[in-house]
Amino acid sequence: MKRQWTALQSLLDIPFVRRTRRNHGLEHATIHVLSGRVPNLKVVGRSDSNGFWLYGDVPTDVVQQSADTALGRMRAGEHQLAIHPNCGTNLATVALIGAAAALFALIGSEKERFGKLQRFPLLALMLMLSIVVGQPLGLQIQQHVTTLGDPADMEIMEINQMTRGNITVHYVKTHSS
Repeated sequence: MKRQWTALQSLLDIPFVRRTRRNHGLEHATIHVLSGRVPNLKVVGRSDSNGFWLYGDVPTDVVQQSADTALGRMRAGEHQLAIHPNCGTNLATVALIGAAAALFALIGSEKERFGKLQRFPLLALMLMLSIVVGQPLGLQIQQHVTTLGDPADMEIMEINQMTRGNITVHYVKTHSS
């Protein structure tokens, strides 16, 4: 399995891509730590090459402590913190496989009377299979492509809190090579 990902390595090593992957990993690790500190945590994250955004009602000092703890744990070797089951990578993977499965299930159905309706059981089966296949594949794509569990020289520079309507937003600015 490792061989498939090495073909992408030159792309993944482009500095802004590598920084985005590191930030995505730290975003997930921070959410893991926050989940242990904030009951019923409801937060969404988004990463870029300069840091990551957290959308949710969490106090800034708790975000700071959680990000610092997450970075420390990742430096200590807990690279698996970069993988999160609710990541958009997982959702996108399942959605793409599901869309392809739906197209496959419906090929030729327009030639038959009630063809699409007759294919409904096949469509449901294909969509269920796409979830079964897509979830573990999404985790693999996260691990090898969209996140980086090794923070290397990453540092947290600052955390800025702002409000967008009634949503609290934090931007965790980082620096790394």
